[in-house]
Amino acid sequence: MNCKKIIFTLFAAYASLAQAADRVTITVANTLGTARTEMVETSLTALERKLGTRQDIVVTDAEGKELPSQVTYDGKLIFLAGVPAKGRTVYYAHKGTPQKYTAKVAGRLFTERQDEFGWENDKVAYRIYGHGAAVGYDLFNKNTTDLMLDYWYASEQDATMRSTIKDLAKRGYKDLADQVYNAYCYHINHGKGMDCYTVGPTLGGGASAILDDKDNLVMPHCYKTYKILDKGPLRFTVELTYPEQTISGEKVTEVRTIRLDAGSHFNRVSVVYNGLTKPVSVAAGIVVHQQNPTAYVMDAKAGYMAYDDLGDASVYNPNYRKQLAKEMGHIYIGVLFPQTHASTFFQARPNGIATGHILAKTTVKPRLAFTYYFGSGWDQNKAEGLHDFAAWQSLLGKTSQALKAPLKVSVK
Repeated sequence: MNCKKIIFTLFAAYASLAQAADRVTITVANTLGTARTEMVETSLTALERKLGTRQDIVVTDAEGKELPSQVTYDGKLIFLAGVPAKGRTVYYAHKGTPQKYTAKVAGRLFTERQDEFGWENDKVAYRIYGHGAAVGYDLFNKNTTDLMLDYWYASEQDATMRSTIKDLAKRGYKDLADQVYNAYCYHINHGKGMDCYTVGPTLGGGASAILDDKDNLVMPHCYKTYKILDKGPLRFTVELTYPEQTISGEKVTEVRTIRLDAGSHFNRVSVVYNGLTKPVSVAAGIVVHQQNPTAYVMDAKAGYMAYDDLGDASVYNPNYRKQLAKEMGHIYIGVLFPQTHASTFFQARPNGIATGHILAKTTVKPRLAFTYYFGSGWDQNKAEGLHDFAAWQSLLGKTSQALKAPLKVSVK
């Protein structure tokens, strides 16, 4: 009996392999009236049923050109697809060995700066802290498609340069020491971007928090542990776990999963509060800084909030502050919630650097995730065409619309 079962199983496996296709057609359809280039995904299980394998799969376009692709931790095959307005594009999945693709995303723990965790793609870069009062999302502005965080952290922490600056200051050459620091630090744009955004004890550029019964923010702590789920080359995903908090008498542990795809200004974040036994109000927010206290838009119907941030020039020597402030340009921050019913409002929370937050509030139920998107742009990155706040709002509106009507992927 056992022998018969073994023979039958082997025969079935052989028959399955014999019927497996060498090529599978992947059709991507766009229901919107604008052309789109977006990351799409298809199930590895669906491909395995057709190809007989979920390993060594190559994606090509209609002309046979290989496209960068990635297998994700949650069993998807992803690649960047371009689809015309109200049209469709055909791609193919083949058995084969993929090329080694150039990474468009990256992220890691930067022990050079204690326990900061940073991640980036070819458009934007972010970090979050594991210590101190800065609990929100921090960001770096980029005007390059290069991955920059490793370089920026290495140059900022260069021991020789730091020793030289310290020595100059000790000898009374403080102004010269500042000039040396300005020549390499990442707080000044040396051609590829800069860090001129400040977070402090706020939600920064799009973090979330539980709201109490009076709609006051229950500010999160810094993250406790992290787990990298996807390393690229097209998608970076990290899971962050936060210290346990007591919320309405319940011990709650927050887990955030943040995903950033190549070619996008926006992170997808999914937040789960383990330990909840009843629904709670939560909000995603953007800090409103004192330098530009009314430059925000909240459009709940369109599914986004936007803020025009002017950066923080306080880190600069007063002798150069006025000129360097001009170089910071305009930092555009956005939060998208196209698939979530949310109400928006400004909540005052003055703290010396900020007047408060703009918030998108909704209700999350036990064991269910609160999912939304946050991102940024910079008017100094001329290649992106974000020349003013109106252009940023236009991008938010188009992205929100696209998220409501995702590209349709079929496998045959």
